[in-house]
Amino acid sequence: MIAYLIGKFTYKSPATVHVEVHGVGYEVNISLNTYSKIQHLEEGKLLIYYQVKEDAHTLYGFSEAAEKEMFTLLLSVSGVGAATARMMLSGMKPDEITSAIAMNNPRVLESVKGIGKKTAERLILELKDKIGKVSENQAISGTVYNNTLSVDALNALVALGISKPIADQAIKKVTQSDNSITDLEELIKKALKAI
Repeated sequence: MIAYLIGKFTYKSPATVHVEVHGVGYEVNISLNTYSKIQHLEEGKLLIYYQVKEDAHTLYGFSEAAEKEMFTLLLSVSGVGAATARMMLSGMKPDEITSAIAMNNPRVLESVKGIGKKTAERLILELKDKIGKVSENQAISGTVYNNTLSVDALNALVALGISKPIADQAIKKVTQSDNSITDLEELIKKALKAI
């Protein structure tokens, strides 16, 4: 079993990286999330998931433990293979997938290419207990709000029927572009326009 590789990145693309370790080059499949973390690095460490099948031995690499753990969880769902799991992790961050499952929101999962309604519902059904109860603040795309104005705005947007990850992104977008907003109504209106 290969746990991780540390070496030079001799070739990088959004889907594959070649890691040279003591003169041996390993071809490792990666997600877009991992690619964005390593694209400017010449060398580094990738956590490895080693998949053995009758016709192939394949390495999947991850820049973070959370991504590898999510990949392994996704593979545990019937009907979800490595290609689908990698596609999901290319389209969403692990905490966004966790949030969608914890909040029972299949539409967020369906936004990933190749994930249909049935697969999204199966992912939620089979992984909800494994992911466990996620605290309210951490379930919002991994964000912990210190600002009660943002929390109030988020709760209002969710009450309007907007999913938490989408509402969270809109609030972040608005507060990053204008951090002088102190009125709840103004923040909600601007967040609605940003969606």
